Amino acid sequence: MSDTHGADRVKRLAIGLIDAYVRSDADGVQRTAADVAADDAAVDGVTSELKVFASFLTRRVQETGVVWKPADSREAVAAAVADLLPPELEFAVVTAWEAHSVGEEEVAERFTNGDPMVRAHMLAAFCAAVGRAVYKPAELISTLRIATGLAE
Repeated sequence: MSDTHGADRVKRLAIGLIDAYVRSDADGVQRTAADVAADDAAVDGVTSELKVFASFLTRRVQETGVVWKPADSREAVAAAVADLLPPELEFAVVTAWEAHSVGEEEVAERFTNGDPMVRAHMLAAFCAAVGRAVYKPAELISTLRIATGLAE
């Protein structure tokens, strides 16, 4: 696999995970997460991509003037993962995001229990939630594809 192909795959996986959250598609979340988790390099790459998307979408919200506070993000992430993840993973994602949203990174890391997918899920759920604050679902996914240079 070439580096470009691998980078595109990572971008597609990251967008696919966000898309599954946007559509509240439990099967899609499980399937995409399994694809990500099957490859350690993909987990790191997808998490990195999701961090970039989270920053991009946070800036977009700020630019539009939509008021988005840490409490809003906690509620939105909790709502985004509700009934889409097994209860223990849902709890880990929500509690890790609560700590992360107030800058408690060490506490957030403890809540992940060493599972890098917890961070991937919390970032994807946040991207889905914050993205819906400024974009329609299809527009959000299209915008992320364009931003990453992936063809429609």
